[in-house]
Amino acid sequence: MNMAVGLVFAGLAGAAQLPRPNVLWITAEDIGPHWGCYGDAYATTPNIDALAARGLRYRAVWSTAPVCAPARTAIIAGMYPTSLGAEHMRSEVAPPPWLRMYPQLLREAGYYCCNNSKEDYNISASGQVWDDSSSRADYRHRAEGQPFFAVFNYTMTHESAVRRRPHTWRHDVERAPVPPYHPNTPEVRQDWAQYYDNITDFDAKVGEHLRRLEAEGLAEDTIVMVYGDHGPGLPRCKRWPYDSGLRVGLVVFVPEKFRALIPSQDRAGGEVERLVSFVDLAPTVLSLAGLRPPEWMQGRAVLGPYAAEPPAFLYGLRGRMDERIDLVRSVRNARYVYLRQYLPHRIYGQYIEYMFQTPTTRIWKELYDAGRLDSRAQRQFWEPKPCEELYDLDADPHETVNLAESPDHRPVLEMMRTALRRHVLEIRDTGFLPEAEVHRRAAAAGLPIGDFARRPDLYPLERIVEAAELAAGRDEAVVPRLVDLLGDRDSGVRYWAAVGLCIRGSGAVAAAGDALRRLLADESPSVRIAAAEALVRFSGAPDRVPAVAAIMDLVSPETAGAYTAIEALNALDACGAAVVEPLRARIAALPLRDPKAPNRANGYVARLVEYLTRSASHTR
Repeated sequence: MNMAVGLVFAGLAGAAQLPRPNVLWITAEDIGPHWGCYGDAYATTPNIDALAARGLRYRAVWSTAPVCAPARTAIIAGMYPTSLGAEHMRSEVAPPPWLRMYPQLLREAGYYCCNNSKEDYNISASGQVWDDSSSRADYRHRAEGQPFFAVFNYTMTHESAVRRRPHTWRHDVERAPVPPYHPNTPEVRQDWAQYYDNITDFDAKVGEHLRRLEAEGLAEDTIVMVYGDHGPGLPRCKRWPYDSGLRVGLVVFVPEKFRALIPSQDRAGGEVERLVSFVDLAPTVLSLAGLRPPEWMQGRAVLGPYAAEPPAFLYGLRGRMDERIDLVRSVRNARYVYLRQYLPHRIYGQYIEYMFQTPTTRIWKELYDAGRLDSRAQRQFWEPKPCEELYDLDADPHETVNLAESPDHRPVLEMMRTALRRHVLEIRDTGFLPEAEVHRRAAAAGLPIGDFARRPDLYPLERIVEAAELAAGRDEAVVPRLVDLLGDRDSGVRYWAAVGLCIRGSGAVAAAGDALRRLLADESPSVRIAAAEALVRFSGAPDRVPAVAAIMDLVSPETAGAYTAIEALNALDACGAAVVEPLRARIAALPLRDPKAPNRANGYVARLVEYLTRSASHTR
């Protein structure tokens, strides 16, 4: 036994000879807390419910990101992906040299670590992470007497399985609990009922694991944790940092011999009020193994000898989701959820090819286009966003009544706004530079993005965030200030100034005059794209020709890079069918690969090219 670990466990009450616990994680993709133990009467989850009756059920757990790759990045690193430049869906960045993935730390302490089998991290690994990470990975392969940490991840609940047909429904389709933001149609009810069917299948897998532990004599030596990786795989849940997209169930069973690892205020079989984030999972498993979490981890251990004080807030994010660009940050406390939209001119329901394969997405959009949606809550997804959103989860658990303009809730709004800004600055959020720009500037500095972001001389975050908040606010009185910022020395500030003018439309763009036109030759491709979009959409014909040319100069991943091409193609799409139509042949002839970029980034370029050449009249 590692000496430090042994000393920690020897110091626990009545644990002088206490062995180190095994830890088993049983995880599922794309499911919220739709389990019977969370009060869901439609759910059929007897195994999870029975485990919760003997264990701990955490009331408010946030996934950090409402989509798998950044969510898994938060888990494996114990850090917010926004601190590493890793918040964008299936990005791939080099971590700072000081970062170690938590299985590496466990293995050094003598644990056998296996993962069956999905990784999907947005940061690349340095050195061996797992003893085995494959479809055959199993704790049975450990050395005799060796403690294990094992992950079994199940995909039968994934978004793609919600829409798989044919399907024989076991839950009553007509009774499916459709949230008020979705239209209550047969297609939507079928998707929700199938989602619950898939959760029941996952629950059966949980039961198999628990029975196996008993049969192998491991049940009293193994801490079991069951959770999902983010909210349901349905539109406005998955990919959106509302509570509906971030909240997951978390049930933890701690055997009697290890009960000293549970904080004294928590009790088995009860609900735990503590707020939990995915960045807390790595420090928690290290603490359970008797290891002090490293200082660079941003999460707080929930259990074990290094359990920390609970946080007052949880934080969520939305960056690029597949091929579509966005920037949203969210925060919740025990009662309220606050969202800040930094690109409010982009609708919620931007066309994402993968999302539109789901029947709920397609029928929802069809009904919106036909003017047949019943409520504002249902129409909102297909319209431009407010700058700020505030929801009372006690009164409005589906987050449909925005209280951001309510005078009675002004103190709450200001509290949540302040908490979010403080968090952004504390973790050095890299999302306030466009994805292509943060890569460009970090490479110029010769640093991983995570180290670049910690250099205020290279990344003046406070000034850039101030510009972003100014840009996103829609206040017309700040137009002269935005025009001034077009000449700022920092490319991030110039970018936000151009975006802010575009958000405000023709009057603001006209007021910018020559300043916007000069940015068509800016050193930063992202600034060029932002300025060009504003000019194409809201300026006169003489400005459109050079502005369109500036965008088209950057649409090739081969010459401009994949991330720049994604930005340029999104901007081109936002300019509308009249602009795209004459360019379709040129777009169709584009190369689809940046030889220096990860394959998955090139895949998003290909999706955008296919979309723009297939039709110039899709959703924007």
